[in-house]
Amino acid sequence: MNLTQKGFTMLLLLGSAVSYSQQSKIYTYGQKDYYKALDLYNKKQYQASQVIFQNVKRTTTDNEIEANAAYYIANAAIRTNQLGADKLMEDFVANYPTSTKRSSAFMDVADYYFNQGRYANALHWYDMAEDQSLSNAERDEFNFKKGYSLFVSKKYGPAKEYLERVSTSQEYGSQAKYYIGYMAYQGDDYNEANQYFDQVSGNEELNKNFSYYQADMNFKLGKFDEAIKLAKEQLPNADRNELSELNKIIGESYFNKKEYQAAIPYLKEYKGKGGKWNNTDFYQLGYAYYKQGDYESAIGQFNKIVEGNNSVAQNAYYHLGECYLKTNKKQQALNAFRNASDMPFDEQIKKDAFLNYARLSYEIGNPYQSAPLVLTNYLKAYPNSENTQEIQELLVDSYITSKNYDAALDLLEKNKNYSTKTTYQKVAFYRGLELFNEGKYAEAKEYFNKSAKEQQDLLFTARATYWNAEVDYLMENYSEAVIGFKQFNQNTMAPQTPEYKNMNYDLAYAYFKQKEYAEAATYFKAYVDGNQQKDNAHLKDSYLRLADSQFASSQYWPAMEAYNKAIELGGDDADYAHFQKAISYGFVDRQEKKITELESFINRFPNSTLRDDAYYELGNTYINNNQTDKGIEAYGKLASEYRMSSFVPKAMLKEGLVYYNNGANEKALSKFKSVVSAYPNTPEAVQAVATAKQVYVDEGRVGEYASWVKGLGFVNVTDTELESASFESAERQYIQNKSNAAIKGFEGYLNEFPQGSNALKAHFYLGELYYKEGNKEKALLHYEYIVNEKRNEFSEEAYVKTGEMYMQNKNYNKAIEVLKILEQGADFQQNIIFAQSNIMKASYEQKNYPQTITYAEKVLNTTKVDDRIKSDAYVMIARSAIATGDEAKAKSAYAEVQKIATGELAAEALYYDAYFKNKEGNYEASNASAQKLAKDYSAYKETGAKGLIVMAKNFFAMDDAFQATYILQNVIDNFSQYPEVVEDAKKELSLIKTKEAQRNSSINPNQN
Repeated sequence: MNLTQKGFTMLLLLGSAVSYSQQSKIYTYGQKDYYKALDLYNKKQYQASQVIFQNVKRTTTDNEIEANAAYYIANAAIRTNQLGADKLMEDFVANYPTSTKRSSAFMDVADYYFNQGRYANALHWYDMAEDQSLSNAERDEFNFKKGYSLFVSKKYGPAKEYLERVSTSQEYGSQAKYYIGYMAYQGDDYNEANQYFDQVSGNEELNKNFSYYQADMNFKLGKFDEAIKLAKEQLPNADRNELSELNKIIGESYFNKKEYQAAIPYLKEYKGKGGKWNNTDFYQLGYAYYKQGDYESAIGQFNKIVEGNNSVAQNAYYHLGECYLKTNKKQQALNAFRNASDMPFDEQIKKDAFLNYARLSYEIGNPYQSAPLVLTNYLKAYPNSENTQEIQELLVDSYITSKNYDAALDLLEKNKNYSTKTTYQKVAFYRGLELFNEGKYAEAKEYFNKSAKEQQDLLFTARATYWNAEVDYLMENYSEAVIGFKQFNQNTMAPQTPEYKNMNYDLAYAYFKQKEYAEAATYFKAYVDGNQQKDNAHLKDSYLRLADSQFASSQYWPAMEAYNKAIELGGDDADYAHFQKAISYGFVDRQEKKITELESFINRFPNSTLRDDAYYELGNTYINNNQTDKGIEAYGKLASEYRMSSFVPKAMLKEGLVYYNNGANEKALSKFKSVVSAYPNTPEAVQAVATAKQVYVDEGRVGEYASWVKGLGFVNVTDTELESASFESAERQYIQNKSNAAIKGFEGYLNEFPQGSNALKAHFYLGELYYKEGNKEKALLHYEYIVNEKRNEFSEEAYVKTGEMYMQNKNYNKAIEVLKILEQGADFQQNIIFAQSNIMKASYEQKNYPQTITYAEKVLNTTKVDDRIKSDAYVMIARSAIATGDEAKAKSAYAEVQKIATGELAAEALYYDAYFKNKEGNYEASNASAQKLAKDYSAYKETGAKGLIVMAKNFFAMDDAFQATYILQNVIDNFSQYPEVVEDAKKELSLIKTKEAQRNSSINPNQN
């Protein structure tokens, strides 16, 4: 029974008493049936009585009995809910105007429905009975019942009118006043409500609800002390629902009195409407905790306020932000302040929230908007704020910390008052460094010059000078680089810069590139002998280049000492040092020592890319020492072990020359013909033909020579001189860096001599020229020509370039085919790594995950691989593992990527770190990774958006519905360019809102 019915306890069963006067004991047959039916009717056997009344009505000749029968037939139909029952009663009234029952018919039906609690039906008949003549007692009963029916139907205006008519009635007055008072209470007219309730306060049946209503009314009137008093009096007698409401009244009264500690236990006992709280309920308890300094408990209430969009929500989100700050949860605070700053209800809260949002965006980064944009928007919104200077300084610094140096410079150049010239000098330097790392050297030089020109901070002046020199070096302006490095070295601040430790090394290389080997050796020696901190890689490289410089200057003994130092350091390039040392012995006329060292090299470095060089040199040295058999044996090993080596045709040619010089002409001719057959169009083939000609001439077999030469496409004995002149002309243009003239010359040569002896070289030069111009399509044609020929001196570079361009064109099948040949036959280790790393990438693009992993592991098992290539390999393993469902392998690989990767790959690794930690239930650690991703890698939007979804899942798992829903809604609003990510966010948001709606009535789970 609801509160509106509690006072109505009297049972009002005021049906029509059926009486009839004593009749004569002698009845007619028809009268017997009538009284039998009446007896059944009074016993509530309505259907049985109705059948008999219908028979009596059809057969009787007594008008009064006929009218009474019609009356009871209609009443029976009403009481058994028959279709058309109302019409039967209306027909009775119309057809029997003189019946004694006509005046009470409408009231009888109305009372029947009233007693059944069917008040809407009752009202219909009370309306029809309105004008019937009634006694005073009947009129009071009518007014009360119709008034109560209107009250129950919530038609309070008419209800009050009828109930006031009986407010002085002895029988109905108390109840009428109670209902009139309740209607005033419902209409928030508490004075009138109190007036009526006071008049019936002595009625024990009704009075048990007054304390509740009066407590509620006093609360709503702001009389909180009285509300608390009355509500506490009512608590012992309250039922379950009232108990919840009374606790709410007490708790909220204490809350309004700012007695927050007293409010908390009562607010907690409130059960909500229908078992659910709303946003205001969560706010009040949260704020009470907040005022007590219990910030964690406050967060636990505030963060359940979802979809709030009013002043209460704005206030809650602002204080939620403060609680997060108090508990050092800055990412969460940023979201709360942002939400509060987006709401217009309280301007001061909006401004304060915006300020905190801007500060936090600078401090920890912002996953939704760049920190500079947030700070700029604050300055636009509040140009006269007392915090303007602070925000301006943060704005400049935010560009620097986010590495958006270009925007920072633009800002500083337009707003001179935002910072100092020193800041400008630093930003210009960092912008130059940024462009340098992107390979935009000419642009970088402009900014280094800007930085050096300011001369505010001498440290940055020195650093800018150094990097200017480094740009010159990379742009092959080596003489300018030397000047720059020397200027840097003369700067008094140079020793305090991170660049200084490599100064002698860099200067040495600038001389080395100009082939000024004596100067280069001086500075390489200065570097290795210096006191500055040196890493092992630079030290070893310096010994190698020192040795190379001394070698080039014919200082072979010092060179060998330096090569020995490099060999002692071990690791990569030890084979090169050992090889060069062996070669050096030949130049100091220690041929036996050279042979010993070369043989030692071959045994010591079985996997060196220089072994084919060593075999070739060993063979040459044996031949030069008249040990021809051993020399030919060395050439044979070269040919059998390294069939793809460019030294093989050279060795074969030399072997032929040995035979020729020793008079073994047939062996010589056989070997020369093998060179021509296996390596046509090469310089060795041309030399073989020329020497073979001499053999044939010596033996007088010129006819045989002519017959043989006719079948060789690259030899034209009549046009040789013309061909040579044509090629030499083009090559001269190439050497002089006259690209257009060289292209024209080489194209002309190939048109005239497509199978000429220099065709290979011409195709290679054209490939290089077009590649340098950026015309990759034409370059590819010429490189493909070389790739399709037998192995030659240009093959390796051609394989590299064709593989690179096939990859760029996404022609992965061809790329893999070419790169696998390169992998097997490359002389240089870096080209083997290039081949393997690109086969890995092409295989991944083809979804050939096993081959991807195989080649990634090959790359990682190579000793001399830089971190960029390593991170690529680990990422390929990780992505392939994800694609094949091997998340354990993926996790391990991404962990390795994290250690060494930069940029986009580092962002990807961080995302998966967050992803795996979420799956393991390590939500705090997962959030830390997702926050780092948002702060440090904001440029990678899609990866960042995916990280935000993981963050939202973490927060929901930690019972922070506000953070979860806020983050997901921002992904939906701000990342529409990534529809798959947005769809994931929508699904997750719908799931969370559905769950939260089970405890918060303010949430609509179907609203996005």
